[in-house]
Amino acid sequence: MRSVLYSIIIFLANYFALCYNFFVQTEKWTDYEIIASGNGEKLERWGSVYLLRPDPQAIWSPPFDLSSFPKLNAVYERSTTGGGKWRTLRSFPSEWTVSYGEISFLIKPMGFKHTGLFPEQAYNWDKMSELILKRGGRPKILNLFGYTGGASVALAKIGARVTHVDAAKNMVERCKQNAELSKCPADGIRYIVDDCNKFVAREIKRGNTYDGILMDPPSYGRGPNGETWKLEDNISALVEQTAKVLSDNPLFFLINSYTTGLQPTVMENILKIHLPQGNVEAYEVTLPTSDQRGVRLPCGCSAMVSYSDVVSDGV
Repeated sequence: MRSVLYSIIIFLANYFALCYNFFVQTEKWTDYEIIASGNGEKLERWGSVYLLRPDPQAIWSPPFDLSSFPKLNAVYERSTTGGGKWRTLRSFPSEWTVSYGEISFLIKPMGFKHTGLFPEQAYNWDKMSELILKRGGRPKILNLFGYTGGASVALAKIGARVTHVDAAKNMVERCKQNAELSKCPADGIRYIVDDCNKFVAREIKRGNTYDGILMDPPSYGRGPNGETWKLEDNISALVEQTAKVLSDNPLFFLINSYTTGLQPTVMENILKIHLPQGNVEAYEVTLPTSDQRGVRLPCGCSAMVSYSDVVSDGV
């Protein structure tokens, strides 16, 4: 009797985990791999280049001394006064290319430990792409805080008309390079260097709308007048404002967050409050590792409301 009860409990636990998407991850990367993680660091393979970077979520012990990995090319070392720098151990190109399916991206170790791509977001690229392909046509997509354009390139590649908005000119330029590498349609991406809040406000006045909207706002920043901007304090108002440019025939509205305190349920509630009723999902985004202990690396959270059952008007 006890064994039967235990089996039922395990079945229900697995069932609810699948139903509510407590965590999701893509298994499709071949040019990217997390070899191991621990002690606040992650050891990654980007194509043929191996990097060791800080990751505050990796609080467990590593399976081996990550810094002694024989193929390691560079380590990002934090400074006690803030910031940090890359220390080269073995020579490697200043920038190189990795691919995910039919799309390609330039990778370059930059300040604040970044490389120019968040590979965990491939799960969301695939999810949005599936909705777009199911609907058909060339839907209009708005990508706010678009960074180097991982999502913009992925969606433009399958025919969407993407408006890519970021306040950093160099990031928008990198998006253009990624689109060219991926051979996206010439009219696939409209590039906008602007404050995202101001751009949305102007789009509302113009009466412009989009069939799909995604946003990846920073956890912390400064407003145009130097005021402090914290995601937890502003995300609800930002979503409420941006929802006004969602079309009457929508596909999706996606929020990404790397803010530790902003849980999936919080973002789910925000979407339910401010967006038209649809299929709402909220989940932790993770990446698999090659660690034989079965470790997954947490990489923030996402929440999406989708409208896949809405009939296309053929536009």
